[in-house]
Amino acid sequence: MKLATWNVNGIRSVLNKGALQEYVLESNPDILCLQETKAQQDQVELGMEFSEYEVFFNSAVKKGYSGTAIFTKEKPLSVEYGIGIEEHDQEGRVITAEYEKFYLVTVYTPNAKRDLSRLEYRQVWEDDFLAFIKKLEETKPVIFCGDLNVAHKEIDLANPKTNTMNAGFTKEERAKFDQVVNNDLVDAFRYLYPDTLGAYSWWSYMGGARARNVGWRIDYFVISQPLTAFLQEVKIRSDVTGSDHCPVEMKIEL
Repeated sequence: MKLATWNVNGIRSVLNKGALQEYVLESNPDILCLQETKAQQDQVELGMEFSEYEVFFNSAVKKGYSGTAIFTKEKPLSVEYGIGIEEHDQEGRVITAEYEKFYLVTVYTPNAKRDLSRLEYRQVWEDDFLAFIKKLEETKPVIFCGDLNVAHKEIDLANPKTNTMNAGFTKEERAKFDQVVNNDLVDAFRYLYPDTLGAYSWWSYMGGARARNVGWRIDYFVISQPLTAFLQEVKIRSDVTGSDHCPVEMKIEL
């Protein structure tokens, strides 16, 4: 089974560029998770490239903001939107699809903002999201993926020394990711490639950062510990353009 996750920074934008269609035709994932869709489902026109997929959207109440989607060839047993906490479920950040052997969760973690004004809220959100994932694990293993808006370790961004006080690399955000991996959840890419340098999934539009590979790895597949036995590959598709993020793909034998 091939899964993919991509923060498209506006689904209408990547469709207008033809980038999403091209990626789906080339990569052909069984399940594709999107973040930052920035659209209501009725605003999105999908062509024949997506005819094999069943599509689920979770849009923010605020139009043109946040949002997630799942495109899946296999019909889920059930689909749930949000994490069941009204305070957190206004921004379309989470969709959970239940399959026979696992839950798949697409997630777009709140950004702490440049001035860190949302850092305190994010701390609460992350605790509640982790509790949601652990509750799911009581039934069956979980795969969650998406833009987690944090580079976990210094190896996960090009300039760690100059970013220690910046959103996405604060000690508070990194400690929350420590909390995730300390709860028997596994960063699938680092499980396979613990020492790989220069592996980034997001680049600023400023200063030719992508061309110079001055980036951050903030898009992840995180899996329940028992699933590591079935993990085959995780690939960061930095060759795929259309957004300031690139897709991340995971192959797992289930």
